[in-house]
Amino acid sequence: MAAETASVGAAAQATPGLVRRVEAVVFLTVFLDLVGFGIVIPMLPFYVQSMGGSARTVGILLGCFSLTQLLATPLLGRYSDRHGRRAVILLSLLANAVAMGLFALASFERMLPLLFASRILAGATSGNIAACQAALADVTTKQTRAKAMGRIGAGIGLGMVLGPTLGGLFSGLGAWVPPLLAGGLALVGFAGALVAMPETHPAELRVAAKAQTRWSALQDSPRRKALGMVLGLFFAVFLAMTTLQVAFALLVQARLGWGSKEVGYTFAVVGGLGLIIQGGLIGPLARAVGEFRLLITGALILAGGMVGLAVSQQAIPMMASVVLVGAGMGFLQPLISSLASQVATPAQQGAVLGLAQSCGGLARTVGPVASGWMYASWSTQAPFLTGMVSALAAAGLGVLLSRESLEDAGR
Repeated sequence: MAAETASVGAAAQATPGLVRRVEAVVFLTVFLDLVGFGIVIPMLPFYVQSMGGSARTVGILLGCFSLTQLLATPLLGRYSDRHGRRAVILLSLLANAVAMGLFALASFERMLPLLFASRILAGATSGNIAACQAALADVTTKQTRAKAMGRIGAGIGLGMVLGPTLGGLFSGLGAWVPPLLAGGLALVGFAGALVAMPETHPAELRVAAKAQTRWSALQDSPRRKALGMVLGLFFAVFLAMTTLQVAFALLVQARLGWGSKEVGYTFAVVGGLGLIIQGGLIGPLARAVGEFRLLITGALILAGGMVGLAVSQQAIPMMASVVLVGAGMGFLQPLISSLASQVATPAQQGAVLGLAQSCGGLARTVGPVASGWMYASWSTQAPFLTGMVSALAAAGLGVLLSRESLEDAGR
């Protein structure tokens, strides 16, 4: 196991073969994780309805997942800085398998409290993507990082294509089958990472991380103002994205009469767009037009898609709006992760990315509860109009961050 556990050193020392290996393992890990996520999340409102819950219950359930994620992700990020990325990735995958097993049991027995327990456990140990981002940041340079982060986005996109499709296909066999399948895939991911994932975080940087406090990544950052803007970007982007998870299934059920299969296939379209954009387009486009311009464009596209979802009454304009949302999310996700890694020092990659994911987790805690409440108490349009405002705020932060970076470059 020496090859698996040996530290690879800084990005400048990483060989092309090692970088490709890390990219491949990270891609497979994220892909399998997101297949499981995609299998169950689009249909979660239907699971809750079958157990007697409402739109508010869906929001609270997703909020519980995100709250525990919010609390745990910085700790897991710091742990990965101190002890390495590999352990966090393995822990997250194994715990996700257990959580999906509880989800399947809750679906079989129609036990809403057990469903809450499964999502809380999944949230508390969901440091997988942040650890994978930190592992890629360890072995890439500033010039290659956006493309490498796109590999994670491609894994997310492919998982979100296959996951909802499998969920829609297997839901006819029983409500408990899709989450059980998701748990099995998480176990496969655990086995793959156990065998093939190297440790990417150098031992000397782990020693340096142990001497720092939990919040030193924010306090000691040489670009504290830029880091604050990046954290705001994570919050705004994920606040907009949570609307889709909570209210979309309920919206199309009410307006178009769609069920779990149609919702699953629609989420597969969103994942497919993310796969195309993040798997092949994001690197060339970022080099051609710049990361900041691409980020602002993605946020504006996302805002337009949210408006379309709010007002569409027919299937064709609804799907056109879904395409805009998927495209906007496809641009934004790898770019904000790349920017977060760029404002961190090498010893703080895990901590900064963990803090960034926590800001996303805060949005995913507040957003689902607010979306469920607005959908049930105000109107079916309200959550999506709120998502539009969040996307526009992300575009504004992108403008401010680009100016801040220009000022830093001129100093």
